Amino acid sequence: MQRVAVVTGGASGMGLEICKQLAARGDKVAVVDLSSESAEKAATAIGASGGTAIGLQADVADRDAIAAAYATARDQLGPIEILVTSAGLDEFCDFTGISSEQWDRMIAVNLTGTFNCLQAAVPDMLAGGWGRIVTISSSSAQSGAKRMAHYVASKGGVIGLTKALAVELAPNGITVNTIPPGFIDTPMVRRAEGKGDLPDVNLIAKQTPVRRAGTPQDIAAACVFLCSEEAGYITGQALNVNGGWYL
Repeated sequence: MQRVAVVTGGASGMGLEICKQLAARGDKVAVVDLSSESAEKAATAIGASGGTAIGLQADVADRDAIAAAYATARDQLGPIEILVTSAGLDEFCDFTGISSEQWDRMIAVNLTGTFNCLQAAVPDMLAGGWGRIVTISSSSAQSGAKRMAHYVASKGGVIGLTKALAVELAPNGITVNTIPPGFIDTPMVRRAEGKGDLPDVNLIAKQTPVRRAGTPQDIAAACVFLCSEEAGYITGQALNVNGGWYL
């Protein structure tokens, strides 16, 4: 059955692959991204491959921008039935050097941004009696990570929010799960590697139990399953896609 899906942070990395795989199975996808140009480019590429997608610009920390993007998605595609919150911000900084502005921005994007996106989509799902929500958190929220206290705190909040919402929405045919990715080879990771904030990607891959880095395709495959009819008895879970780390 064709569903309407919204994916934030959908123009690159894991978000883009999630958009591609949802569209490939027949869903209509709204690619929401901070960059209008990137969102439209991703939607065009999906359309060229036979899928249905539109590109929309929004900062997830801006409630009005999210409301406007969702309104366009409803007008062009229909009520929102699937939501994946992949938009996020990372940063490396010694704990004592984190400014209040850095802290506030991290929480605004990663945690409050997730809240904004969820709250704007849930009414459609309640009205339809069906929904699938997948938040993208982080394995660092389970293990901790040095020089990322504000990031880890924000992603830990996402896991808690996911579990609370799962309990609340379960009687309404709506599932809410989170994927805390492990070490995934994405543009964000490569930027951190380039700045010296992360070790060599190949070195970390060799230390991973499965002996490779994760890929956006790995995350997307798990996400698409959680967004399926078959996953209707799975809710409130953290599906750890991490190559064997943190078992």
